[in-house]
Amino acid sequence: MNVQVQKSFESPSGVATQAGYGTLFLVGTPIGNLEDMTYRAVRTLQEVDIIAAEDTRQTRKLLTHFDISPGKLLSYHEHNKTASGPELIRFIIEGKNLALVSDAGLPAISDPGSDLVKLALEAGISVVPVPGANAALSALIVSGLPTERFTFLGFLPRDHKEREKLLKSLEDQEGTMLMYESPHRLTKTVESLLEVWGNRRIVLARELTKRYEEMARGTIQDCLAWLQEHPPLGEYCLVVEGAHPDQVKEKRDAWWQQMTVEEHVQHYETKEGLTRKEAMKKAAADRGVAKREIYNQLI
Repeated sequence: MNVQVQKSFESPSGVATQAGYGTLFLVGTPIGNLEDMTYRAVRTLQEVDIIAAEDTRQTRKLLTHFDISPGKLLSYHEHNKTASGPELIRFIIEGKNLALVSDAGLPAISDPGSDLVKLALEAGISVVPVPGANAALSALIVSGLPTERFTFLGFLPRDHKEREKLLKSLEDQEGTMLMYESPHRLTKTVESLLEVWGNRRIVLARELTKRYEEMARGTIQDCLAWLQEHPPLGEYCLVVEGAHPDQVKEKRDAWWQQMTVEEHVQHYETKEGLTRKEAMKKAAADRGVAKREIYNQLI
């Protein structure tokens, strides 16, 4: 049995790890309001030997606010992780404690921190979470949508076809969906949600914990119309209602469920004498997708 067990707080130094090794701390930072910084996070950043940051300029402001020396600050981001990651691991193996922070929120979520965690675990280094604010969960708990089950999607693919493919694979998921989006892609993403998932309830949350914090709640269609009058500003977290259980069951039990798209279309052509175009339109209606999607699968 190959099981690795980490007991984080059983050694005199507070963390059990390989002899001589330091520890990798994943430190949550505020997503806007600096008062959301925890006492433990401040103490950890004060005590570690090295702080690895996604954006050193942003983190330097945070450290200055809490009177923490910026002299131990190193850069670790998407564009230098291949070279910087092994170097940071070497420092920890030499006995230095290292704190990883992102620009805002929890590191290793939608940022390269997850790669550093993998390297650390492969090297036998203990990885300890120092929890803090998180935009996706903050948006979820104020959304008014179910919180029992949810799926975090991060940023959706930029490419329209890839985005639709992902959304299509999740259209029958009953849990609430969480995702991030930039202001210049927000409208296109919401349009894709409407096209693939239908007119569900949605919350558009922006500037969480900041002065201009705002939540727009409504159906996808209503929020699209609202965006026409209120152009997107700042980063957004989208919270989207999951599929309705009755609709999922109805679709699962549908007579055409075991058919391929081609068989489905042929059924209407042969059994009901419809033209190819009419058969494709009817099959699309059955499956709850755009006719264009049926056409694309048949060409």
